[in-house]
Amino acid sequence: MRIFVLGAGATGSLLAQLLARQGHIVACGDRDPERARLFLGKKSPIPVAEVNARNLWGIVRAARGCHLLVNAGPAVFNEIVLRAALRLRAHYLDMSAHLTRHIFKAEQLRFHKRFQEKNRTAVITAGVAPGLTNLLAKRAAEMLDTVEAVHIRLYESTESEDPISQWSAEGSFDEAVSRPPVYREGRFRLAKRFGEPERFRFPPPIGETTVVLAAQDEVATLPYFLPMREIDVKIGGNEIDRLRRWYRQGKLSRSRGLVRKLFPKTPTPRLVAKLIRRGVLQNARFAVAVLVRGVKNDQPMLIRWDASFPTLYQIRRRGMLTTPIAYATAHLAALFIKHFPRDLAGVYPPEALPAETRQAILADVRSRDFRITMKITRLKKIEDEEL
Repeated sequence: MRIFVLGAGATGSLLAQLLARQGHIVACGDRDPERARLFLGKKSPIPVAEVNARNLWGIVRAARGCHLLVNAGPAVFNEIVLRAALRLRAHYLDMSAHLTRHIFKAEQLRFHKRFQEKNRTAVITAGVAPGLTNLLAKRAAEMLDTVEAVHIRLYESTESEDPISQWSAEGSFDEAVSRPPVYREGRFRLAKRFGEPERFRFPPPIGETTVVLAAQDEVATLPYFLPMREIDVKIGGNEIDRLRRWYRQGKLSRSRGLVRKLFPKTPTPRLVAKLIRRGVLQNARFAVAVLVRGVKNDQPMLIRWDASFPTLYQIRRRGMLTTPIAYATAHLAALFIKHFPRDLAGVYPPEALPAETRQAILADVRSRDFRITMKITRLKKIEDEEL
């Protein structure tokens, strides 16, 4: 396929390189081509055009002739890029939702009929979290007769003296200033920022840590495609601890805007190397847990998936300089594209993809250097009390 990747930062640039290795013809667009070249590498043959993601026709001109348009930039541009894909009669993929038009439903789903009319496919929220988390929740649901609750727990930690954005600065800021959506007793509602702390145990070497509610996209798609009563997402690690501290100090609000000192740009490979040499950045970790509670043959069950990814130290030893989150997200997005369902017209989050597509992606994830384990626990039955 001819693929145009809009946004050549830490994730987009690595994704473009992975797609080129798959044999696709790849080009990139970015508002700052010089900075994009720092991520891609000066010797990379992948071309980079100057494109403003706010300009629909600028995207159309730059991406003309592509079969697939990928938005690897901030999710705030999703709707513009979706419209550009329709103009181009191209397929579409992104890795997150923005949730401004409808806070409880991914904005990309509004384009379902338009993509059906053009006979084109849009795969949305196709990264790790969301993305892989959705696939694991759906796989667990297929093993149960009914699903009661889905609980997603993430761990993001950066061993650094200074703030470093593993996500994009814009994505980190949006998450920090947004009230987390949750789905409880079959209804959506907004919860308190950094609320409902709980102790959660991740596999070694992370262990037990405090996780708190966070604004994540899984809540905005899974309840629409997977019957359940409850879903929430919580995050732990020193990055969320830092945001929680700033929130208590009154430093986080939409009115203040994005403060670069608190939310720096995602570091380029050269800057990552410099921070490591100076001892400012020591290591970084990223892990995911998906817990699905339900019933199978009248027996309450809990299915737990754990996924861990290479640390910054391990990625560095492989000759790469990027964050664990960017590394994992780019690789998962590349797998979604490898198994892209081009015959499926409409807009689909990962959990709504055909079973064979989801199974192929999960099989490829296991064949990579990502560790995924599953544990099934039988829960005690709740006996009816006699009146």
